[in-house]
Amino acid sequence: MSKKPKAGKRAEKKAKNEVFVTGKRKKAVARAIIRPGKGMILLNSKPVEEVENETTRLLLKEPLMLIGDAWKKFDIKVRTSSGGIMGQAQAARQAVAKGLVKMLGNDAKRVFMEYDRNMLVYDSRRTEPHKPPRSSQGPRRYKQRSKR
Repeated sequence: MSKKPKAGKRAEKKAKNEVFVTGKRKKAVARAIIRPGKGMILLNSKPVEEVENETTRLLLKEPLMLIGDAWKKFDIKVRTSSGGIMGQAQAARQAVAKGLVKMLGNDAKRVFMEYDRNMLVYDSRRTEPHKPPRSSQGPRRYKQRSKR
């Protein structure tokens, strides 16, 4: 049997300071890396201030506003994929909140749970599959009946 090479001290130090978290909403997935830094926030390699959609920007900043200035000690990088604009924004919001809880502890968790449980807990609701007779109209649509 061959032995695996041991990771150096530098790799161990880096792994202890970083937190990798994921957030999900509908089909959207967000992966966040939070590490000690100067308070820089990147969404898909762009600073948050340059994000076009204002609602998206506010959703991403929501956990940061709730926690106060404690987040300014960390750099946050978020990558989103799949889903729509709002799904990605809510997934990123969840990933940032989960990462801050891992870095800051139970006080942050309490604040987020009191404000909105979906910041930390996955929302399992899904759209209902369409049924055969009129599948293009939706899952429960039936033909309108005339009374006369």
